[in-house]
Amino acid sequence: MLGGGVGATKRPGAQGDEPVRAVEPRSGKSSRDIGVDIRTVTAADVEACADVMYRALKGIADRHAFLPDFPSVDAAAQLAHFLISHPSVFGVVAERDGRVVASSFLDERDPIRGLGPTSVDPVLQGRGVGRRLVNAVLERGGGARGIRLVQDAFNRQSMSLHASLGFAVREPIALLEGKPKSLHSRASEVRPLAASDMRACAALCRRVHGFERANELRDALKVFSPFVAVREGRVAAYTTTMTLWPVGHGVAESEDDMQELILGVGAGSYEPLALLLPTRQAGLFRWCLSEGLRVVKPLTLMTLGEYQEPRGAHFPSAFC
Repeated sequence: MLGGGVGATKRPGAQGDEPVRAVEPRSGKSSRDIGVDIRTVTAADVEACADVMYRALKGIADRHAFLPDFPSVDAAAQLAHFLISHPSVFGVVAERDGRVVASSFLDERDPIRGLGPTSVDPVLQGRGVGRRLVNAVLERGGGARGIRLVQDAFNRQSMSLHASLGFAVREPIALLEGKPKSLHSRASEVRPLAASDMRACAALCRRVHGFERANELRDALKVFSPFVAVREGRVAAYTTTMTLWPVGHGVAESEDDMQELILGVGAGSYEPLALLLPTRQAGLFRWCLSEGLRVVKPLTLMTLGEYQEPRGAHFPSAFC
């Protein structure tokens, strides 16, 4: 993913979850200015954003011999529609001669914000457009406790850009796909997540990561099939989804609890599982490989502002 922005930026890092200061992006100027204007995204931009998103990410994947994140423009349009229509997702686009040529988004649903995807028309990549977009998004998120993103590890432009803007590399990640070979051991009960589990899931996420993702979990209850693993009468693991990796995250007390969750969800799913696994969880990573899940591509988790080393097993979404 590529990104960009404008102007001086107040970086996240406050200890409290202060309200995000609404800022209208400025167009700005630079030595590489190519005549683009930055503005807030609107509902009318879905089709144009999807087209740029598809072509930009496909072009980067093709150059490095990886499969594209979206199989078609229609698939990209589903994500673009979700991002643009959601009241807690902020977005900006870059226009050139009245045509949308780039976009970037900030997920504001929970205390730690999620940056991305950021995409730039292949013709304009490497010319400063992405930097202007990301700076506009970071200016918007200046009051947040922290901001996170997941980017393709083979995309050196993306990694360099975000590092230059203050992001720190935290986790090497592997996108894993496949169906587990083993049967669920029944050491814990894996069942659909209920509304009554929300408080326990929020507390688990807080213990592992230092913050909650309750609003994201509420959205998952409406549109996905989230699951929990219950051990000794308490929620020991949960996931929003394990079949749509861009939007699915999971948290567990231990690697054993995450294994139980993966086996339980896999047993009840007709689709292959797909998740972004931080590979520093070496035992869990080896176990996933032994279960037949395969590595599709490498990615990197980067953060700006507050960060707590995870105190349990976990996997992020593309929005972190």
